[in-house]
Amino acid sequence: MVSPESVASRWHALAARVLDGGEIDREEARSILESPDVELLDLLAAAYRVRHRHFGNTVQLFFLMNAKSGLCPEDCGYCSQSKVSDAEIPRYNLLSAPKLLEAAKLAAERQSKTFCIVISARGPTQREVDFVCTITPQIKSQYGLNVCACLGLLTPDQAKQLAAAGVDKVNHNLNTSERHYGEVCTTHSYADRVATLEACREAGLQLCSGGIMGMGETHDDLVDMAFELRSMQVESIPLNFLNAIDGTPLEGVNRVSPRDCLRGLAMMRLVNPASEIRIAGGREIHLGSLQALGLYAANSIFVGDYLTTKGQLPEADYKMIEDLGFTITRGAESGEPMPCL
Repeated sequence: MVSPESVASRWHALAARVLDGGEIDREEARSILESPDVELLDLLAAAYRVRHRHFGNTVQLFFLMNAKSGLCPEDCGYCSQSKVSDAEIPRYNLLSAPKLLEAAKLAAERQSKTFCIVISARGPTQREVDFVCTITPQIKSQYGLNVCACLGLLTPDQAKQLAAAGVDKVNHNLNTSERHYGEVCTTHSYADRVATLEACREAGLQLCSGGIMGMGETHDDLVDMAFELRSMQVESIPLNFLNAIDGTPLEGVNRVSPRDCLRGLAMMRLVNPASEIRIAGGREIHLGSLQALGLYAANSIFVGDYLTTKGQLPEADYKMIEDLGFTITRGAESGEPMPCL
């Protein structure tokens, strides 16, 4: 029988290597996802050592605003806004500037560091790019928020326009591995997504890119995605857990347990030690009462609602962060961590 001490030392040895500037390999990453429940707390303790090195006990909050809902021509099987979805969701064209600024005000009041502007589309029209470029300086000057734009596939010229307007980062998730991507979407390719990220990097934008657990992928698919994100040096990695919305092709699918989600977060932290890792969509459903444990590996969450689904009440998030002994931070550029309200 393997002793508890040797189990703990295995994970802490991986953490020590990462803390010394080394890397874990694919086999080790896969072993994290396949580890038994009895080792879970030791695994999280090891991931926490790496998280603490880079982020201390701080938590960054992100606020998501669906600036254009539904009406998307793509066939992403997980998405309630796609053309293949019958989900009952709000459908509207681009929101007005006053409504976006009102949302940004709420984001600031909720102690968010970053305001995320999302539109439902294959890619933005020039009018939509111009709108984001116009509203971004107003959001930043009035509320001191960073701005992340999630606009679909981007051309190099569009990425340059966003960077010139002061957009800090662009979100464009890989979602899964290249091998599994065709099972998730057929109207654009994995390579299209990588090209958008490369265009954004070339334009000087920071990258926000992650994926979704629970779409029928294998452990190797999750590992491939984590290593691709590492190779691209992605600054911000949201890890979502499939919310199988009624009316979508993945309706009713539930393939991950709360412990699986925690292992996924720990793996992502040890593969991408210095990246901001966010417990993203589906955390309330799949992590449930174990959400707090996820913050021993991750260091950020969305505060409030998601694109077409409700999130946990902000007050519950503040209490969770406070109970952990953690503090909310707006980032180094805005001074000291903030107490939870």
